[in-house]
Amino acid sequence: MASLIEAGWTYLITHFSDFQLACVGSFFLHETVFFLSGLPFVYIERAGWLKKYKIQAKNNTTEAQEKCITRLLLYHFCVNLPVMLASYPVFSFMGMKSSLPLPSWKVISTQILFYFIVEDFIFYWGHRILHTKWLYKHVHSVHHEYAMPFGLTSEYAHPAEILFLGFATIFGPAITGPHLITLWLWMVVRVLETVEAHCGYHFPWSPSNFLPLYGGSDFHDYHHRLIYTKSGNYASTFVYMDWIFGTDHGYRKLKALKNEEVADIKDN
Repeated sequence: MASLIEAGWTYLITHFSDFQLACVGSFFLHETVFFLSGLPFVYIERAGWLKKYKIQAKNNTTEAQEKCITRLLLYHFCVNLPVMLASYPVFSFMGMKSSLPLPSWKVISTQILFYFIVEDFIFYWGHRILHTKWLYKHVHSVHHEYAMPFGLTSEYAHPAEILFLGFATIFGPAITGPHLITLWLWMVVRVLETVEAHCGYHFPWSPSNFLPLYGGSDFHDYHHRLIYTKSGNYASTFVYMDWIFGTDHGYRKLKALKNEEVADIKDN
Protein backbone atom coordinates (compact mmCIF):
# COMPACT_ATOMS: atom_id res chain seq x y z
CA MET A 1 0.00 0.00 0.00
CA ALA A 2 2.78 2.42 0.95
CA SER A 3 4.58 1.73 -2.33
CA LEU A 4 1.41 2.47 -4.31
CA ILE A 5 0.96 5.78 -2.50
CA GLU A 6 4.60 6.70 -3.11
CA ALA A 7 4.31 5.75 -6.79
CA GLY A 8 1.22 7.92 -7.18
CA TRP A 9 2.89 10.77 -5.36
CA THR A 10 6.01 10.45 -7.53
CA TYR A 11 3.83 10.84 -10.60
CA LEU A 12 2.28 14.02 -9.20
CA ILE A 13 5.52 15.74 -8.22
CA THR A 14 7.22 14.89 -11.53
CA HIS A 15 4.33 16.19 -13.67
CA PHE A 16 3.23 19.24 -11.67
CA SER A 17 4.98 22.06 -9.84
CA ASP A 18 4.63 22.70 -6.11
CA PHE A 19 2.49 25.75 -6.91
CA GLN A 20 0.16 23.75 -9.16
CA LEU A 21 -0.26 20.98 -6.59
CA ALA A 22 -0.68 23.26 -3.58
CA CYS A 23 -3.16 25.61 -5.25
CA VAL A 24 -4.94 24.01 -8.20
CA GLY A 25 -4.52 20.49 -6.81
CA SER A 26 -5.86 21.49 -3.39
CA PHE A 27 -8.82 23.29 -4.95
CA PHE A 28 -9.67 20.31 -7.18
CA LEU A 29 -9.39 17.90 -4.24
CA HIS A 30 -11.59 20.12 -2.07
CA GLU A 31 -14.30 20.46 -4.71
CA THR A 32 -14.29 16.73 -5.43
CA VAL A 33 -14.56 15.64 -1.79
CA PHE A 34 -17.04 18.37 -0.88
CA PHE A 35 -19.55 17.76 -3.66
CA LEU A 36 -19.22 13.97 -3.68
CA SER A 37 -19.93 13.85 0.05
CA GLY A 38 -22.55 16.62 0.12
CA LEU A 39 -24.66 16.08 -2.99
CA PRO A 40 -26.07 12.68 -1.90
CA PHE A 41 -27.89 14.40 0.98
CA VAL A 42 -29.63 16.71 -1.50
CA TYR A 43 -31.09 13.74 -3.36
CA ILE A 44 -31.82 11.72 -0.22
CA GLU A 45 -33.90 14.64 1.09
CA ARG A 46 -35.69 15.14 -2.24
CA ALA A 47 -36.53 11.45 -2.56
CA GLY A 48 -37.71 11.20 1.03
CA TRP A 49 -35.36 8.31 1.79
CA LEU A 50 -34.12 7.45 5.30
CA LYS A 51 -36.80 9.62 6.89
CA LYS A 52 -36.58 7.89 10.23
CA TYR A 53 -33.03 9.21 10.58
CA LYS A 54 -33.86 12.78 9.57
CA ILE A 55 -33.44 15.16 12.49
CA GLN A 56 -36.07 17.70 11.37
CA ALA A 57 -39.33 16.67 9.74
CA LYS A 58 -39.47 19.51 7.20
CA ASN A 59 -37.57 19.48 3.91
CA ASN A 60 -35.82 22.22 1.98
CA THR A 61 -37.41 23.20 -1.31
CA THR A 62 -35.70 22.33 -4.58
CA GLU A 63 -35.27 26.06 -5.21
CA ALA A 64 -33.49 26.53 -1.89
CA GLN A 65 -31.14 23.63 -2.62
CA GLU A 66 -30.33 24.95 -6.10
CA LYS A 67 -29.71 28.43 -4.71
CA CYS A 68 -27.23 26.94 -2.26
CA ILE A 69 -25.34 25.06 -4.98
CA THR A 70 -25.18 28.08 -7.30
CA ARG A 71 -23.89 30.38 -4.57
CA LEU A 72 -21.35 27.77 -3.46
CA LEU A 73 -19.82 27.55 -6.92
CA LEU A 74 -19.58 31.34 -7.03
CA TYR A 75 -17.98 31.56 -3.59
CA HIS A 76 -15.59 28.70 -4.23
CA PHE A 77 -14.22 30.16 -7.44
CA CYS A 78 -14.29 33.80 -6.35
CA VAL A 79 -13.23 33.44 -2.70
CA ASN A 80 -11.75 30.02 -1.90
CA LEU A 81 -9.54 29.69 -4.98
CA PRO A 82 -8.03 33.21 -4.69
CA VAL A 83 -7.33 32.55 -1.00
CA MET A 84 -5.50 29.33 -1.89
CA LEU A 85 -3.43 31.20 -4.46
CA ALA A 86 -2.66 34.07 -2.08
CA SER A 87 -1.74 31.80 0.85
CA TYR A 88 0.78 29.71 -1.10
CA PRO A 89 3.75 32.02 -0.34
CA VAL A 90 2.96 31.78 3.39
CA PHE A 91 2.85 27.98 3.39
CA SER A 92 5.98 27.85 1.24
CA PHE A 93 7.83 30.24 3.57
CA MET A 94 6.83 28.14 6.60
CA GLY A 95 8.39 25.06 5.02
CA MET A 96 5.60 23.19 3.29
CA LYS A 97 7.02 20.67 0.83
CA SER A 98 5.77 18.03 -1.57
CA SER A 99 8.97 16.06 -2.16
CA LEU A 100 9.73 12.50 -1.11
CA PRO A 101 10.04 10.88 1.35
CA LEU A 102 6.46 11.12 2.56
CA PRO A 103 5.97 11.73 6.29
CA SER A 104 5.17 8.77 8.53
CA TRP A 105 1.60 8.10 9.65
CA LYS A 106 2.70 8.99 13.17
CA VAL A 107 3.79 12.46 12.05
CA ILE A 108 0.66 12.93 9.91
CA SER A 109 -1.76 11.86 12.67
CA THR A 110 0.02 13.99 15.30
CA GLN A 111 -0.13 17.08 13.12
CA ILE A 112 -3.78 16.54 12.19
CA LEU A 113 -4.69 16.09 15.86
CA PHE A 114 -2.93 19.39 16.57
CA TYR A 115 -4.86 21.06 13.74
CA PHE A 116 -8.15 19.84 15.23
CA ILE A 117 -7.27 21.32 18.63
CA VAL A 118 -6.23 24.66 17.14
CA GLU A 119 -9.20 24.79 14.78
CA ASP A 120 -11.69 23.96 17.53
CA PHE A 121 -10.38 26.76 19.76
CA ILE A 122 -10.29 29.47 17.08
CA PHE A 123 -13.57 28.39 15.47
CA TYR A 124 -15.44 28.35 18.78
CA TRP A 125 -14.56 31.94 19.66
CA GLY A 126 -14.94 33.16 16.09
CA HIS A 127 -18.35 31.52 15.88
CA ARG A 128 -19.47 33.07 19.16
CA ILE A 129 -18.39 36.50 17.90
CA LEU A 130 -20.40 35.96 14.72
CA HIS A 131 -23.48 35.44 16.92
CA THR A 132 -23.27 38.94 18.34
CA LYS A 133 -26.11 41.10 17.11
CA TRP A 134 -24.42 43.21 14.41
CA LEU A 135 -22.23 40.47 12.95
CA TYR A 136 -25.09 37.99 12.90
CA LYS A 137 -27.38 40.42 11.10
CA HIS A 138 -24.84 41.50 8.48
CA VAL A 139 -22.66 38.40 8.06
CA HIS A 140 -23.56 35.15 9.80
CA SER A 141 -27.28 35.26 9.01
CA VAL A 142 -26.39 34.15 5.46
CA HIS A 143 -25.26 30.76 6.80
CA HIS A 144 -28.39 30.54 8.94
CA GLU A 145 -30.72 31.03 5.99
CA TYR A 146 -30.98 27.25 6.18
CA ALA A 147 -32.67 26.32 9.46
CA MET A 148 -32.80 22.76 8.11
CA PRO A 149 -29.20 22.22 7.05
CA PHE A 150 -28.11 19.66 4.48
CA GLY A 151 -24.54 18.65 3.69
CA LEU A 152 -23.70 21.39 1.20
CA THR A 153 -24.88 24.19 3.50
CA SER A 154 -21.74 23.60 5.56
CA GLU A 155 -19.86 26.02 3.30
CA TYR A 156 -22.75 28.30 2.41
CA ALA A 157 -21.78 31.57 4.07
CA HIS A 158 -21.05 35.25 3.57
CA PRO A 159 -17.65 35.81 1.90
CA ALA A 160 -16.45 37.62 5.04
CA GLU A 161 -17.33 34.58 7.13
CA ILE A 162 -15.55 32.27 4.70
CA LEU A 163 -12.39 34.27 5.30
CA PHE A 164 -12.99 34.72 9.04
CA LEU A 165 -13.72 31.11 9.99
CA GLY A 166 -11.57 29.71 7.19
CA PHE A 167 -8.64 31.17 9.08
CA ALA A 168 -9.32 28.63 11.85
CA THR A 169 -8.86 25.77 9.40
CA ILE A 170 -5.61 26.94 7.81
CA PHE A 171 -3.90 28.48 10.86
CA GLY A 172 -2.54 25.18 12.20
CA PRO A 173 -1.02 24.08 8.89
CA ALA A 174 0.24 27.61 8.21
CA ILE A 175 2.35 27.71 11.37
CA THR A 176 3.73 24.16 11.05
CA GLY A 177 4.57 24.02 7.34
CA PRO A 178 3.46 20.39 6.84
CA HIS A 179 4.06 18.10 3.92
CA LEU A 180 1.46 18.69 1.23
CA ILE A 181 0.00 15.21 1.68
CA THR A 182 -0.68 16.05 5.34
CA LEU A 183 -2.40 19.26 4.30
CA TRP A 184 -4.54 17.34 1.80
CA LEU A 185 -5.51 14.70 4.35
CA TRP A 186 -6.42 17.43 6.87
CA MET A 187 -8.57 19.13 4.25
CA VAL A 188 -10.34 15.88 3.37
CA VAL A 189 -11.06 15.01 7.01
CA ARG A 190 -12.22 18.55 7.78
CA VAL A 191 -14.56 18.67 4.75
CA LEU A 192 -16.09 15.29 5.59
CA GLU A 193 -16.58 16.36 9.20
CA THR A 194 -18.35 19.62 8.40
CA VAL A 195 -20.55 18.01 5.74
CA GLU A 196 -21.58 15.33 8.26
CA ALA A 197 -22.31 18.00 10.89
CA HIS A 198 -24.69 19.76 8.47
CA CYS A 199 -26.18 16.68 6.79
CA GLY A 200 -29.50 16.83 8.68
CA TYR A 201 -29.50 13.12 9.50
CA HIS A 202 -28.42 11.19 12.57
CA PHE A 203 -27.65 7.59 11.66
CA PRO A 204 -26.74 4.61 13.84
CA TRP A 205 -23.30 4.80 12.20
CA SER A 206 -22.85 8.56 12.78
CA PRO A 207 -19.41 9.33 14.29
CA SER A 208 -20.95 10.97 17.37
CA ASN A 209 -22.24 7.54 18.43
CA PHE A 210 -18.67 6.24 18.68
CA LEU A 211 -16.27 9.16 19.21
CA PRO A 212 -16.22 10.81 22.67
CA LEU A 213 -16.73 14.59 22.60
CA TYR A 214 -17.55 14.57 18.88
CA GLY A 215 -20.42 16.94 18.03
CA GLY A 216 -21.77 15.81 14.70
CA SER A 217 -25.09 16.36 12.98
CA ASP A 218 -27.43 16.18 15.99
CA PHE A 219 -25.33 18.64 17.97
CA HIS A 220 -25.00 21.18 15.16
CA ASP A 221 -28.56 20.80 13.87
CA TYR A 222 -29.75 22.13 17.23
CA HIS A 223 -27.64 25.23 16.62
CA HIS A 224 -29.42 25.93 13.33
CA ARG A 225 -32.92 25.54 14.78
CA LEU A 226 -32.78 28.29 17.42
CA ILE A 227 -32.84 32.08 17.52
CA TYR A 228 -29.36 33.45 16.88
CA THR A 229 -28.69 34.92 20.33
CA LYS A 230 -29.68 31.76 22.19
CA SER A 231 -28.49 28.92 20.01
CA GLY A 232 -25.30 27.77 21.74
CA ASN A 233 -23.42 24.73 20.38
CA TYR A 234 -20.74 26.89 18.76
CA ALA A 235 -18.10 24.16 18.54
CA SER A 236 -16.62 23.02 15.26
CA THR A 237 -15.76 19.33 15.69
CA PHE A 238 -15.41 18.43 19.35
CA VAL A 239 -17.75 19.80 21.99
CA TYR A 240 -15.47 20.40 24.97
CA MET A 241 -15.37 24.18 24.43
CA ASP A 242 -19.17 24.39 24.69
CA TRP A 243 -19.05 22.20 27.77
CA ILE A 244 -16.33 24.28 29.46
CA PHE A 245 -18.07 27.60 28.80
CA GLY A 246 -21.62 26.38 29.35
CA THR A 247 -22.92 27.16 25.88
CA ASP A 248 -24.51 23.75 25.43
CA HIS A 249 -26.94 23.84 28.40
CA GLY A 250 -30.05 24.14 26.23
CA TYR A 251 -28.98 21.23 24.05
CA ARG A 252 -28.16 19.04 27.05
CA LYS A 253 -31.54 19.80 28.64
CA LEU A 254 -33.34 18.90 25.43
CA LYS A 255 -31.42 15.64 25.14
CA ALA A 256 -32.23 14.77 28.76
CA LEU A 257 -35.95 15.41 28.17
CA LYS A 258 -35.94 13.25 25.04
CA ASN A 259 -34.17 10.44 26.88
CA GLU A 260 -36.77 10.62 29.66
CA GLU A 261 -39.59 10.43 27.10
CA VAL A 262 -38.02 7.38 25.48
CA ALA A 263 -37.58 5.75 28.89
CA ASP A 264 -41.23 6.44 29.81
CA ILE A 265 -42.44 4.92 26.54
CA LYS A 266 -40.38 1.79 27.16
CA ASP A 267 -41.72 1.49 30.73
CA ASN A 268 -45.29 1.76 29.53
